[in-house]
Amino acid sequence: MRGQPTAEVVDQIKDIPIYRTSIERGYFPVLEKPEIARGFPDNWMTPRLAAALKTGEAEYVLSTGTNHARMQIIRPPYFLLNSYYQLWSEHPDIASTWEDGCQRVSLTTVLATEHVARVNAKKRGTRPEAVPELEQRRLDARTVYLNLRLDPALWERDEVERMLSEIRSARATHPRGWYHLDCSSYHLAHLVLKARQWGLWEDFPQPASIIHAYEYTPANVRRFLHENFDCPVIDLFGSTELGYLYYSDRHGRYHPHLDQMSVELLPVAPGSELYSLIVTSVRNPHMPLIRYRSGDCVRTLDGTPDPHRIARFCGREKELLTPGAAAAAESEPIAQGDLSDRVSAAAPSVFVHQLLVTDDKEAHLRYTTFDGEALPPAEADTLTDSVSDLTGRRCQVEHRAHLPIGKSGKYAWLATHH
Repeated sequence: MRGQPTAEVVDQIKDIPIYRTSIERGYFPVLEKPEIARGFPDNWMTPRLAAALKTGEAEYVLSTGTNHARMQIIRPPYFLLNSYYQLWSEHPDIASTWEDGCQRVSLTTVLATEHVARVNAKKRGTRPEAVPELEQRRLDARTVYLNLRLDPALWERDEVERMLSEIRSARATHPRGWYHLDCSSYHLAHLVLKARQWGLWEDFPQPASIIHAYEYTPANVRRFLHENFDCPVIDLFGSTELGYLYYSDRHGRYHPHLDQMSVELLPVAPGSELYSLIVTSVRNPHMPLIRYRSGDCVRTLDGTPDPHRIARFCGREKELLTPGAAAAAESEPIAQGDLSDRVSAAAPSVFVHQLLVTDDKEAHLRYTTFDGEALPPAEADTLTDSVSDLTGRRCQVEHRAHLPIGKSGKYAWLATHH
């Protein structure tokens, strides 16, 4: 299904209004998010879809909207969860923890916890509690959510003790004391730091496997997790509308999981080796996406547009930074992953970082560290020079005790103002 869809795929989508013109012309342009929303849901409606919505086989949901406007989509119930469970059950490094019936403990955004609590309250016909108890945070027989605060940097000792106690409860259900930890990488790093700060690390049971799948993980945070946990730490890449497309192994190498999908890579700018991810997928039968621009950027092992050679996911296309006035004329757009590489190489102790761009000549890199201390002067100078070289702007680095998280419960790597 690379590039233009196969005859088999065209036959599957022939009745969907949004694709009629493309079928008639014999050419499918790249499908952008605004086009999906234009005329929704009538531009997707077929008699079969209308029947599925009526019976509950399909439902309306919103994409997370962490780095872009929230988009309404139609999908089967638990579409993303089932995609997660399938990958967990098939993953060569951690399938054993699925097969062994491990409880899944999820440490991620408070928005995810609140969603689960709302769903459970709706099932009971009650209003969700302001502070939901553990069972009100249970997604299913296998998964429970921990976090009750927007900003994990502001967790207090009693919250950390509660979460560690809930982890121990999940662990106690398994005869060998195994549990599976599902997380936002930042949230887990904050929990490790808080546990160590308050002498609670010995009370933190080591998981049997870890998956982080909620946001981009900078190189320093990934390294920190590997240093603190003696188990496979796996990344899944996907989205609300697509499910999961790629997974890493325990060594950080990515592998495709393109069931009923294909991927093509288009350069984000002429001649660039940074690529935009274009996905054709009929995995969701109610809203198949043909040559859909996911909004994600990738780099490959050899710089070629081969989707089977993807080496890393680099952040969102809408957040690409144009090189500044001092950059070379041939410089390509800068992605979140490019800055992460520079920070990691120059200053391994940096935890959260955010680039504030004032204009095409100036930038400020604000950062926190794992140990709470400012970088030594020589290391700060190296970081300054590296980020200045990357961005084509004079850069100042500024240590902060705290960088607030966004309203979505995820960090923004780039901030601009005029």
